[in-house]
Amino acid sequence: MAYRPRIRDVATLAGTSVSTVSNLLNGRPDRMRPETVQRIEEAIERLGYRPSWAARQLKTGFAPVIGLLVPSVSNPFHGAMARAVEVAAQARGFQVVLGNSLRDPARERQYAEDFFDFGIRGVIAGSSPFDLGHFSELMGRGLSMVAFDLVTTGEGGEPAMDSVSMDNRRAGYLATRHLIDLGHRRIGYVSGATPTMSRRDRLEGYGQALAEAGIPLEPELIAAGDAALGYDDTHAAEHGRAAAHNLLGLAAPPTGLIALNDMHAVGACAAVRDRGGAIPEDVSVVGIDDIPLAGLLYPALTTVHQPIEKLSEAAVDLLCKRIGGTDSGPVRHIVFDPHLVVRATTAAPEGRGRQRSLGRATTERSAG
Repeated sequence: MAYRPRIRDVATLAGTSVSTVSNLLNGRPDRMRPETVQRIEEAIERLGYRPSWAARQLKTGFAPVIGLLVPSVSNPFHGAMARAVEVAAQARGFQVVLGNSLRDPARERQYAEDFFDFGIRGVIAGSSPFDLGHFSELMGRGLSMVAFDLVTTGEGGEPAMDSVSMDNRRAGYLATRHLIDLGHRRIGYVSGATPTMSRRDRLEGYGQALAEAGIPLEPELIAAGDAALGYDDTHAAEHGRAAAHNLLGLAAPPTGLIALNDMHAVGACAAVRDRGGAIPEDVSVVGIDDIPLAGLLYPALTTVHQPIEKLSEAAVDLLCKRIGGTDSGPVRHIVFDPHLVVRATTAAPEGRGRQRSLGRATTERSAG
């Protein structure tokens, strides 16, 4: 096997330290004299020491890699997002490195720090929190970022950054309006426990649709599930199941359920079946996201489509322009419209009497 040069060989030939070579490879040539940079580049060329991204990094100061932070690929939506980002990035000559952040600011910050140390100068943050201040210091050092599902203006002290998003308020509105138009008047909302901007906006859309129809918003019809089940994105279906059980166990349970996302909707459908009910005869269910499996479920899930390919393409485009220096203007916020996809989990509330009795029977069993 042929000997493969190591970074120490480069340092020895260039007459410098390993850390100095590392600084150059990780996009920090400003920390050394021009003649030192030249010696290291000549040593790399002579030895043939070239990581897959090194040649380009030596010219541009960064690795042709994008960092992508998602809450958890346990949710198929985030897996689809990662794939769409990868396709868009590869079309522009970039690769993608993925991190599951679990919506933990400290974990996100550590991922971003590690990305930066490896020469990555652009990150897409897909966690949709209310505050991205934990990225401020890295952005001050030159990290470009695009927020997914979050608009940050910098007016509240948080770092201003480019963003792409679906109109989440509109998504919640469309889902709720669909059930109202079918004749439902008692509509539950199966929510997540994690406070995010997308969750807030979808819930506001739910409230807006109810208000327009003259239906009072009842707090007892908004359920977040049992936090003891674990983290939302990793256990989304079980959160949805627990939340739907809470709603269906009410003395006057809802005839229709809006879910925060499709995985919560899958859990809500399971809760209806747990109680011996049928979908949509006894309870109608609407999700949000339109994950790839939504149309393959039985019954096929009515949901609000999120244009993940367009969102990912826009996010990668914004980020690559910032990294490449072709866009140095004010931050940009791109918002896409969702649309309703009607399938088989929704219908007029014809089975309301039977559904109410199911709710009472399950409550009695739980009490025993």
